[in-house]
Amino acid sequence: MNFVAKALNLSVSAAERLEERNILRKAIIKHPFFPDVIEAFRLDKKFGFYEDGTVVVKATDGVRVFRGFPKIRRALVLNPTLKKHFGDREIALEEKMNGYNVRVVKIGENLYSITRRGLICPYTTEKARESIESDFFEDYPDYMLCCEAVGLASPYVPNEVYGIEGLDFFLFDIRNSRTNESLSVREKEEIAESYGFRIARVYLTTHPDDFNGIKEVIDELNSNRREGVVFKDIEMKVDPLKYTTSSANTSDLHYAFRYFGEYARDFMLARIVREAFQSFEFHESCEEFNERCLRLGKAILEPMISSIRECSEGKTIYDESVLIFSSHEVLELFKQHLRLLGVDFKVEILDENGEIRVKFKRVMRSTNDRIRGILNGSTWR
Repeated sequence: MNFVAKALNLSVSAAERLEERNILRKAIIKHPFFPDVIEAFRLDKKFGFYEDGTVVVKATDGVRVFRGFPKIRRALVLNPTLKKHFGDREIALEEKMNGYNVRVVKIGENLYSITRRGLICPYTTEKARESIESDFFEDYPDYMLCCEAVGLASPYVPNEVYGIEGLDFFLFDIRNSRTNESLSVREKEEIAESYGFRIARVYLTTHPDDFNGIKEVIDELNSNRREGVVFKDIEMKVDPLKYTTSSANTSDLHYAFRYFGEYARDFMLARIVREAFQSFEFHESCEEFNERCLRLGKAILEPMISSIRECSEGKTIYDESVLIFSSHEVLELFKQHLRLLGVDFKVEILDENGEIRVKFKRVMRSTNDRIRGILNGSTWR
């Protein structure tokens, strides 16, 4: 605990208490695939001004702190929220891509990928080393690349709308790893061009009172089944806000109600509330409103009935994803990683022609147990 205490300006006893309370937890499985890391701990909850997901690493080249990615507040209506939050500042409308948030960092001689929760993920690390050149870190050693990992071969959020069969990284922020200060939107774009990084698209730069222009972007994203938009002050001096499309809300609901035993009611209610405020602000016609109601109802009932039917036929409900590994070593390490997270899963190797294609089937235990109990006569709570 000495290196963690010193890095976070704590006493050793305070750091030990954080570990006893499970706020400070291991961030990595020791393995030769992670040669530069001696020990690593993560904050599972916000502590002081350190965000949850903050990681402290004792490495071969010293002790490093990688701050957690800050939570972004959500706008439920565009007007007056954007004006109230940003004032008259110029803002960028950046696509909020539908993948999972990772911080790509350099520790010692190698790249590492840190997930939102502060875990150093072997699968994502393998993909980052294959996709991202490390020369950026020679010039910016104190920074981290904040990316959305996107594609069908995702262990957390597989998504086909981008036409990416594997897993790719889209840069959306560049932050100082110790202070969490972000470079401006323009600086990020220039660096991305210089180093060949793919980048989350900026659809529009405008001002907060440009309701029609902003709505056009949201409508375009919605029609293309994209997740939404992040509103960013061009200079990154004011915290961003996010806003999701109706397509994303209904997609989330479809997933959550398919595995309703695993997802809290707040998760589901929040997305229904978003739909209500969007419908109100967009002044929908009767036809548009009825279409929204139909989408919402189908997103709730269809997946639930599908799960009930499968359980009634004796099948097990799984969440499936197909991942692509370059080595059996990383595959086995990723299995250990999932066990560390407490994930109940099964694995099926599909193909080993150059790459190792693997189907991971996560057992949705609570949903299976809940449905089977009800079908066998149990009451609802």
